[in-house]
Amino acid sequence: MTRGRIRAKIRRSHLYTFACIHPHAAAAASSSEGEEPCQFDGPGFSRIVHCNQPKLHEKKPFKYCTNYISTTKYNFLTFLPKALFEQFRRVANIYFLLAAALSLTDIAPFSAVSMIAPLAFVIGLSMAKEALEDSRRFIQDMKVNMHKATYHKGAGVFAHKPWMKLRVGDVVKVEKDRFFPADLLLLSSSYEDGICYVETMNLDGETNLKVKRALEVTLTLDDDASFKEFTGKIKCEDPNPNLYTYMGNFEYAQEVHPLDPNHILLRDSKLRNTAYIYGVVVFTGHDSKVMQNATKSPSKRSRIEKQMDKVIYILFSLLVFISLISSIGFAVNTGYEMPNFWYLRPYVDSKLYDPTRPALSGFYHLITALILYGYLIPISLYVSIEVVKVLQAFFMNQDIHMYDEETGTPAQARTSNLNEELGQVDTILSDKTGTLTCNQMDFLKCSIAGCSYGTRPSEVERAAAKQMAMNLEDDDDPDICQNDIDASQIELETIVTSETENDQRRVIKGFSFEDSRLMKGSWMKEPNSEQILLFFRILSICHTAIPEMNEVTGEMTYEAESPDEAAFLVAAREFGFEFCRRTQSNIYVQERYPSYDNPVEREYKILGLLDFTSKRKRMSVMVRDEDGQIFLFCKGADSIIFDRLARDGRAYEEATTRHLNGYGDTGLRTLALSFRKLDEEEFTSWNGEFLKAKTAIGNDREAMLEKVSDMMEKDLILVGATAVEDKLQKGVPQCIDKLAQAGLKIWVLTGDKMETAINIGFSCSLLRQGMKQICISSTNTDALEQEPKEAIKENILLQITNSSKMISVEKDPHAAFALIIDGKTLVYALEDDVKHAFLNLAVGCASVICCRVSPRQKALVTRLVKEGTGKTTLAIGDGANDVGMIQEADIGVGISGVEGMQAVMASDFSIAQFQFLERLLVVHGHWCYKRVAQMICYFFYKNIAFGLTLFYFEAFAGFSGQAIYDNWYMLLFNVVLTSLPVISLGVFEQDVSSEICLQFPALYQQGPNNLFFDWYRIFGWMGNGLYASIVIFFVSILIFFEEAFRGDGQTADMWTVGSVMFTCIIWGVNVQIALTMSHFTWIQHFIIWGSVVSWYIFLFLYGMLSPVHSGNGYRLLMDVLAPAPKFWVATILVTILCNLPYLTHLSFQRSFRPMDHHVIQEIKYYKKDIEDRTMWNRERSKARQETKIGLSARVDARMRQFKDKLTKKYSTIGVLPSSLSPHH
Repeated sequence: MTRGRIRAKIRRSHLYTFACIHPHAAAAASSSEGEEPCQFDGPGFSRIVHCNQPKLHEKKPFKYCTNYISTTKYNFLTFLPKALFEQFRRVANIYFLLAAALSLTDIAPFSAVSMIAPLAFVIGLSMAKEALEDSRRFIQDMKVNMHKATYHKGAGVFAHKPWMKLRVGDVVKVEKDRFFPADLLLLSSSYEDGICYVETMNLDGETNLKVKRALEVTLTLDDDASFKEFTGKIKCEDPNPNLYTYMGNFEYAQEVHPLDPNHILLRDSKLRNTAYIYGVVVFTGHDSKVMQNATKSPSKRSRIEKQMDKVIYILFSLLVFISLISSIGFAVNTGYEMPNFWYLRPYVDSKLYDPTRPALSGFYHLITALILYGYLIPISLYVSIEVVKVLQAFFMNQDIHMYDEETGTPAQARTSNLNEELGQVDTILSDKTGTLTCNQMDFLKCSIAGCSYGTRPSEVERAAAKQMAMNLEDDDDPDICQNDIDASQIELETIVTSETENDQRRVIKGFSFEDSRLMKGSWMKEPNSEQILLFFRILSICHTAIPEMNEVTGEMTYEAESPDEAAFLVAAREFGFEFCRRTQSNIYVQERYPSYDNPVEREYKILGLLDFTSKRKRMSVMVRDEDGQIFLFCKGADSIIFDRLARDGRAYEEATTRHLNGYGDTGLRTLALSFRKLDEEEFTSWNGEFLKAKTAIGNDREAMLEKVSDMMEKDLILVGATAVEDKLQKGVPQCIDKLAQAGLKIWVLTGDKMETAINIGFSCSLLRQGMKQICISSTNTDALEQEPKEAIKENILLQITNSSKMISVEKDPHAAFALIIDGKTLVYALEDDVKHAFLNLAVGCASVICCRVSPRQKALVTRLVKEGTGKTTLAIGDGANDVGMIQEADIGVGISGVEGMQAVMASDFSIAQFQFLERLLVVHGHWCYKRVAQMICYFFYKNIAFGLTLFYFEAFAGFSGQAIYDNWYMLLFNVVLTSLPVISLGVFEQDVSSEICLQFPALYQQGPNNLFFDWYRIFGWMGNGLYASIVIFFVSILIFFEEAFRGDGQTADMWTVGSVMFTCIIWGVNVQIALTMSHFTWIQHFIIWGSVVSWYIFLFLYGMLSPVHSGNGYRLLMDVLAPAPKFWVATILVTILCNLPYLTHLSFQRSFRPMDHHVIQEIKYYKKDIEDRTMWNRERSKARQETKIGLSARVDARMRQFKDKLTKKYSTIGVLPSSLSPHH
């Protein structure tokens, strides 16, 4: 409570120039200028909110949507129709529905139960899976909807109720570090002038806190009791997705006040650095801006499933074709042969075979044949795929390598429909904040007076050093002198060593600096101690933070607008300059100077502050020290500061620039620090101009402030620069490197400003020194006054065209380009007449970074990449601002971070950290793609092999419609006898182990290149099925046709031959799947050979039943088949003949045209990876896709520089190793 009272004394608006206006000054200016409220009428501005009177919104026309939100695909009413629609989008299911309906008629060759039961089972199981997955989304939605909100119950009393029960007009109280439950109009806050701090990272990805302010007329509503009689009316714009605009009027106390975006608190943003706020609900639920930016949960289908539909069309065409042949043959037989078959009484039942109307009989037989040959289209394929995908998802969820121990969060496949799509990703579109970064800044290095300080390496330096060390270990080139390598790698060894040495030191959040020259007062012995003193004072004074004492640790902590600013203050504290207090006009710093052991509290009077904005890119504060000297301290982007340096203030510019370039290359965020001494007269004169500009009302206020600020922020003297590390999520650089080696393209879409995005690009090695940056900008257009939009668009198109030409004429094979574009430019770049040129440019670049983009733009960019390239896209993010792109992408991955679960709720897969994406794609994606592709191809093979034997017998039996197999055989074929082996293939198959997948990332490209489900392979498997069907039928017929079969000389009847053929099919297809598998466990052996054994068990048990039930199968195995050697010989012979072509093809391919995984399998089988490490390392280096991003690309560039140096060195002495020659 004490802290709250102290903080409430500070009128925060006094500290700001651009973000906020001093309320009293603004009011005075407003009255003098006669400012009018917003005038608007008509469509788009019809919303009326009665404040503190929510009951008025229970009836039309003021009845608005509730605060209940839903991200599910279905609800109780829509589940049945929508789920059925989803199931019958599958072509095969429509066919089986028609077949099931026709099975109720007389012309069906099978009983109705045998057709309807499998269809109902398949559809029911798939719908149950959909319901289960959607129920999980519903549960997570309800967790959000049931969050408690504090609302005004009436008579000045506040109570709690769930978010989903809030109504428009409710007055709510939100406390520090809580999310806003709806879009609110800010009424008051714990600060007396109504200022509050808001974190919008969930909306736009920005980590900087936003300052919001209440209207002055509502500032008195600062406690619960004050709302007892409060009423008011808001007239404003209708719900819309624009996060950065808001127009409205607030009618209160018989006055009308204009509203703008600074007065609105958006749902899913968080209250920071403010004890509490009061607000009135303006937009609820799906009317809120964050939900307006969301899209409905889409129905996604994998590319394999879409291609599978085309295969089904082909099979259906084949089905119709052979059915037509069968019906024509039947019609001919009916017309010419049927009159001779008097025993069939053809003229009695004239409907099905009437010799006088053969065409009609042929038509009826066409329907019979369509049902009879339906086994060509596998009904169990869909249910098998569903079962396989659910089991695949289960194993993904159980993968211990994707389990985050810190949060206890496992990976979760929220939908299993897209498992195989994980193995075909071409482009990854990633958010930055919370996805790639931790939103934690650490002060790491600095440059003061031209001298660089800080020995601790950044994460990028450590990762690059390890990567280069591994490359050098793998390099077996004897021509490169080992002494030269060792001499050139001293820096790398130092980096790795320093990492080990520093791991034991005390961890200080925000401070990873290590250099004894500056610590514990040692800086006073440095030759440039005066500049170091100024540097520390700038860090401790030039900011807007508030200090708070941590009661647990006893240390001072800081609530700052940005993590960078907090890191500077922590650094200043550790250096001995602790910012300890702030009043309205003073800053107090405990300085360990001139004696480090005896700190002295010094007072600095704040005379003025020019705050940081994305446009200004700098911040300045004017202070008077205890000696009466006035200083201007300024920090900002180096390009901005350097342009404002005095002639005599550039002494350290060259050295500082060199250090800044080095810091930037290692992924650090940099700012330059400078100062200027002011005399009293100069400051007084400037301050008068500044106050005039600050209190001005009108469109030119910003320009006036900028002009006056420029008058002060000039003739600066450079002191130094800071380098802070935006801490990446664990393993991000390595993950990006591995994904790049796997051939994946990576785009970053962030709401952060361009400088921040570029720094992160360097941090995660999407950018590096030597990479040519293409910045597309909408600024600097000459013709803005005449044709603003057209001029900007033409300018952007010209930039895109010129950049594309620059890429096309580039001759250097190692040249790499990075495209950087901001949200304002994207508005034009995404228009229909520009977007294709923009996409072509982006595809030609090694990396793409889009900054300052809105959630809607993220979704539009994702759609452009998805539709423009025609390849699989994956979007990954952690906040509500990422929901649009997650839902728009072919695959959406949510990071279950600390900032809410919106992204996870909208995603298809969720992981706890970005680094797990590597395993999700390179391991599980690769496996799932190959498993699903192989099992589908195998399904088509076995069903063609089985279904065509029915057609052959039809032709053999005069197209009579008679099936050669018992109904139970056909029912059990797909459901029992061949279902489990194909499921085991889809669940357990591994061409290589997970470790090999990660060591050989290029294997992943088998998915995007669709090597296992292209038309060549599909038709190959279908041809294999055709061959197998011919062998099974005709070899069986040749063996048993008119040959003595039983001991008494009897020949085999139809049911005997049918059983033999069916036995050959069971053996043939199960041996085929055994040959297809690369990875065997006891489970596969048990399932495959158990399926074969189960056929004999069924045949035995079926034959033991009464003839009433078993019919022609009575004692068939015991008395007829088992005693006959011919039966066993035929089974073995047909099985060998069926699988001989595949075995021959496999042997030829492995011997003469092996695929990548074949080579790796042989190396592992013969243990060459252990016996011959040189070969193994060589194969590993070959298994990397050529990439221009990632740590490997950074290391390769350094290695090229290193070899160039060696080349020059050897050339001077007239010796050039062969490995360094241009032709090597």
